[in-house]
Amino acid sequence: MIYVYCAILAVYLVLFLLSMSENGNPFQRIAARIFRKQQERLRKTDRGRKDWKRALYARQLGEKLKTLQPGIAVEKQIREHYLALYTLVLMVVFVGDLFCLAAWFSAHSAARLSDGGYLPRNACGEGDVEVGLKAEIPGLQEEIFAYLLEERRLTEEELEKTYAEASALLPQVILGGNTCLEDVREDLELVSGLEGYPFQISWESSAYSLVNTDGIIHNEELTGSEVVTLTAKLRYEEWFRELQIPVQVHSAVYTPEEVLRMRMEELLRESGESSRSGEVMVLPEQIGTEPVIWSEIIEDSSGYFLILVMFAAGVLYWGRGRELDQKLEARKRELLLDYPEVVNKLALYMGAGMTVRNAFLKLGEDYKKQKEERKKYVYEEILMTCYELQSGRSETEAYAHFGKRCQVQPYMKLSALLSQNIRKGSNNLLQILRQEADHAFAERKNQAKKLGEEAGTKLLLPMMMMLCVVMVIIMIPAYFSFTLN
Repeated sequence: MIYVYCAILAVYLVLFLLSMSENGNPFQRIAARIFRKQQERLRKTDRGRKDWKRALYARQLGEKLKTLQPGIAVEKQIREHYLALYTLVLMVVFVGDLFCLAAWFSAHSAARLSDGGYLPRNACGEGDVEVGLKAEIPGLQEEIFAYLLEERRLTEEELEKTYAEASALLPQVILGGNTCLEDVREDLELVSGLEGYPFQISWESSAYSLVNTDGIIHNEELTGSEVVTLTAKLRYEEWFRELQIPVQVHSAVYTPEEVLRMRMEELLRESGESSRSGEVMVLPEQIGTEPVIWSEIIEDSSGYFLILVMFAAGVLYWGRGRELDQKLEARKRELLLDYPEVVNKLALYMGAGMTVRNAFLKLGEDYKKQKEERKKYVYEEILMTCYELQSGRSETEAYAHFGKRCQVQPYMKLSALLSQNIRKGSNNLLQILRQEADHAFAERKNQAKKLGEEAGTKLLLPMMMMLCVVMVIIMIPAYFSFTLN
């Protein structure tokens, strides 16, 4: 995996060097170069055949962005949208790749096996360490071991009295589900220590095909009984004693592969015992006449982290699109809530003697004075309409564009009323606007009621959780009080 992580960094380095002519931080430069190359490739593709799916998506994206910010050119908004999106994804992948590299180095820095088959031990007091090993005989067999590499020991006093007590207790402890050691039919409990005694106990068997060092009994194919001598090696630092315990068990038949594995385990154990006082442990180089190739099994989880990073980058890419749709939905709700206010102000200004044009200009001027307080979508559209009227566009087209930009049914209806009044003339426009204002206020009340119901539904889950917490707070003291009584 290290090659994948380094390759990703190399790609970032190459992209950074190629994008030196762009502006911004390194990620923004790379994003700008990617966007520019993408646009060049699309222009070349469009000369030959039109990619209608991509063109449709670009047109839909442009319409959404234009709806949210009508005063900025669509091409500029699309470029800024993609630059922000690419920059975010590039930063996530880069930071995630650095974390993957750190995880990889952290995992491999703890590796112990050195060239030549040497395992360095921890100093005394640092504790034992488990090492994953893989033994490979080229062309024959490969085995995996989880070996506990013990720490270096120092000389200590022998404990004869406690050994006598432990040797008398140990035969009863290892019985497991058996009635006695003369009739062993179930697995033994070959413990690694006795509670209250300072010994570390390891086991050897005179017949590993019948009883292994874990106490597992292989008696499936045994026709008679056989006595196996278990040797308990009691250790306390430098202090060492052996206790032989005879047990009567059944024999078992092993495959050649299992026999070879047991031989590997035996050689590995013997090598560990013979080098207890050394700085390193030398692994066996061959089994019989067959060479053994050792390699350490390293638990490297950085690859999973890379998958998580890529998934997070994909989710962020998808989330930015969803964020745009959520903004459009919020804009629609705001437009619907502001509609009664707009219609009422138009009716008020026209009732004071203003024309429709002057009423729109008045709305725009009032909004510009308080624009710094809070931006409102409907008044931004009204400002755009005022700019169109001041630039010489006809009122009919300006009001039609106003309704089309709002993309909400009440505003489209209002623009149709105003355009129809300009084309055909109408004496009752003020009365119609007042009726529309009353109807809009009624609709706003219904909308507010609906939003209140939605808020109540969203609060249902937190309220249920609070109820559960309150029930727990009440019932636990009551339960303990009843138990004590």
